Amino acid sequence: MQDIETLWKLILEKLELRISSVSFMLWIKTIKPLEIDVNGNIVLVAQSVTAKNQILRNFVDKIAECANEVSGKEYNITVLDQNEEAEYLKNNKINEKNSTKTQEKSPFKEKFTFDNFVVGKSNQFVYAAARTVAEHPGKRYNPLFIYGGVGLGKTHLLHAIGNFIYEFSPNLKIMYVTCEQFTNDYIASLYSPTKNKSIMEFRGKYRNLDVLMVDDIQFISRGKETQEEFFHTFNELIMNNKQIIICSDRPPKDIETLEDRLRSRFSSGLIHDIQAPDIETRIAILHKKSQLEKYYAEDDAINYIAERVDSNIRDLEGKLSEVYFLATLNGKKVATITEAKEVFLNEPKEDIKNDLTTDKIISVVCNYFNIDEKDIIGKKKNKEIVTPRMIAIYLISELLNLPLVNIGKIFGGRDHTTIMHSRDKIDGELKTNKKTETIIKEIKALL
Repeated sequence: MQDIETLWKLILEKLELRISSVSFMLWIKTIKPLEIDVNGNIVLVAQSVTAKNQILRNFVDKIAECANEVSGKEYNITVLDQNEEAEYLKNNKINEKNSTKTQEKSPFKEKFTFDNFVVGKSNQFVYAAARTVAEHPGKRYNPLFIYGGVGLGKTHLLHAIGNFIYEFSPNLKIMYVTCEQFTNDYIASLYSPTKNKSIMEFRGKYRNLDVLMVDDIQFISRGKETQEEFFHTFNELIMNNKQIIICSDRPPKDIETLEDRLRSRFSSGLIHDIQAPDIETRIAILHKKSQLEKYYAEDDAINYIAERVDSNIRDLEGKLSEVYFLATLNGKKVATITEAKEVFLNEPKEDIKNDLTTDKIISVVCNYFNIDEKDIIGKKKNKEIVTPRMIAIYLISELLNLPLVNIGKIFGGRDHTTIMHSRDKIDGELKTNKKTETIIKEIKALL
């Protein structure tokens, strides 16, 4: 009988081509293959009851179809949730080594894996690069430099690379450190009573690696000796085809403390950023968090949170925790939009926003562009009106955190997808168009 893990790997390769990337990462990649039983059933384990229901409703036929294609046999697909798995193992007495792969515990954070990383438009390229590096360390994209704002998933990707290499290439020596830890280790070696020996031990620790991952490189010391030591460590590893992955909150050219020679080295590989997730990705992230933490929440509650929090993933997941905690205090097993609204109702607002209203933002935008307020909320589609309208929508969304549906009502009953498009278009232009950036800054100053 064909091995279940081998068969499932082949099935996954076909499934990935047939469903959306978000659905694949959210529902399919999280499945654990358990067994092929004597009756021709492929037994799979979903991470939660919700995941099981999604799989049975939307994907079970595709799984069966792909299984038939890769093996030439007809299989029935059985999907269990985690509670049902234990009873199944007990009743069927499956040998543990066939159902669960046991190995030494990874030193990296268990939850930070590629399977648990939700991929969307904002991070799909950097995810692909990180995955490639994990599969072929030292062969491509070396060094890999990842940058982006706080809480967007940089550290998650570093640990995902570490977990992947630890599982599939356990013979490789891999280390994850913060820039502060590297600096402290080097300073400790300089001030050790046995300085020369300590420096050699420090170099042995950092230069005899197959993979070095350094987080928060923007905090690198201005000290010449520390940067010189990092420079030589970097060169030693690169010359020996060892992989280096570096994370920062900004690209190398914007790290003021960085010496030119290090800036040049960092720029010699692949540099890519992680951007704030769009609304679809934020919803997928919240669903994933719900699965992992067993936070049960209705779709309306999740959508409400996703609309209100667009800063970073950490804040997004934190709000979901608050909403679910409030629901449990109210004696509920499932969080609803009632709890979501209450959490945001109690959220303190920044002073700068206290005097802002939608009317004020629209008025300032109209005065800035010298247009009539009735035109900006009306149906006109000429460029002289459309661009100010999109800017007003962006500013209301960013500064007031109103739900998209509410903003749509303000602008003549427009659909929330139209509002989302306008907001995201201006957000995208801010990263590439200096003129748009200047306009937004000037209007904010007027507000």
